Amino acid sequence: MKFIGHLDVMRYFQKAIRRAGIDIAFTEGLSPHMIMSFAAPLGVGLTSDAEYMDIELNTPPSSGKAVIDALNAAGTEGITVTGFWQIPEDKANKAMSLVAAADYELRFRGGCAPAGDWQSQISHFFAQKEIVVLKKTKKAEKEADIRPMIYEMSVNAGTVFMKLAAGSAANLKPELVMDAYLHSIGVEPEPFAYEIHRCEVYANLGNEKKRRLVPLGALGREIVDESPAGPDDNVQETAYI
Repeated sequence: MKFIGHLDVMRYFQKAIRRAGIDIAFTEGLSPHMIMSFAAPLGVGLTSDAEYMDIELNTPPSSGKAVIDALNAAGTEGITVTGFWQIPEDKANKAMSLVAAADYELRFRGGCAPAGDWQSQISHFFAQKEIVVLKKTKKAEKEADIRPMIYEMSVNAGTVFMKLAAGSAANLKPELVMDAYLHSIGVEPEPFAYEIHRCEVYANLGNEKKRRLVPLGALGREIVDESPAGPDDNVQETAYI
């Protein structure tokens, strides 16, 4: 499923929600659409175990498990809903703005790993106070220091783990970090050499100087009460895919 674009994933869930009979809310106006959004849309070519989606419901479900089972029964192999939470009103429809960091695992495709002991210098690379790279934008290229956006970096048995800044305020791609590391040890990265998996997405409940990163799912609560809320209570839910 990693080669499915974000818009196709959106259309997939629109159809799955209809088939599952979930009473989702719609926008008003001449062209109403489902009130749903992804916290951090996944790039094409990446796999993930941590995709979060906000949806607003007209009718609160009796339990989160019922929604999970209904969506998975209406879905297809390769995309699985694994959690469903009610989130506080002050965070409703704000998942995208709350995203502050993400965990990634990066591996080399078969035959693409650099020769020699390329792993031993990663701790030295991460310990640097400044890592300047040439970042390409739509209009130009410019130098940027990416070190403040690398929160953790380590390697174990050929798998590189990174905790990087993510979201609207600052966003760093793991492939850019790995390219910078390989250049620092005199290795030219091969095209399409990486397999990248996103493991988790975080919100920052602290500040820039003292971060307190928590998984987005931890911001909500599981729905386990079999007694639904009143008919006039609109509840914002977050599905974790």
